Formats: sequence, C-alpha cells, structure tokens
Amino acid sequence: MTKLAEWLAGVTLITAIWFCFLSNDILLNRYDIHSLLLPVYGVIGFGVYSLVIILYRVFTFNDSPEAAKELKMEIEMAKKDLAAKGFKFD
Repeated sequence: MTKLAEWLAGVTLITAIWFCFLSNDILLNRYDIHSLLLPVYGVIGFGVYSLVIILYRVFTFNDSPEAAKELKMEIEMAKKDLAAKGFKFD
C-alpha cells in the first residue's frame, strides 16, 4: 500500500466518523459543539505534534566535525577546479 493510499484511507475513516457525529448517528448530545470542532482539534493536535517533533530533532541534532572538515576540503577542491577553468572569485 502506498503512502498516498494510507493517508487517503485514514482521512476517509476520520471523515466518516466525523460525519456520523454531525448526523447524530452516534449520540453525543451533550458534546455537540465538540463534534463540530473535531477537525479544528485535529489540526491543532497535528500542529503541536509537528512542533514537538521539530524541536526534539533540532535539540538532538548531532554535530559532526569530521563531516565539516570533509566538506571544507571538497569546497576548496571545487574552488581550485573552477579557478583552473577560468572562474574568478571575489
């Protein structure tokens, strides 16, 4: 199953449940306002989840001095190669 199919199946399921809430097929008379706001709650929850994941990955990002050295060497090699081909750096 592709990711698109997984997402479409999930969205279809959630939408079907939400429509059941709205049409009172699932009786939640005390909580009608919450059934109307269910998509808003979902978007807010997704936003909070995304923010937590991004912050976690930023704070646990590993610094790699070896990779930085290698990248600097590759940049210098590229500069020398371009200078040999006539490119002028400022």
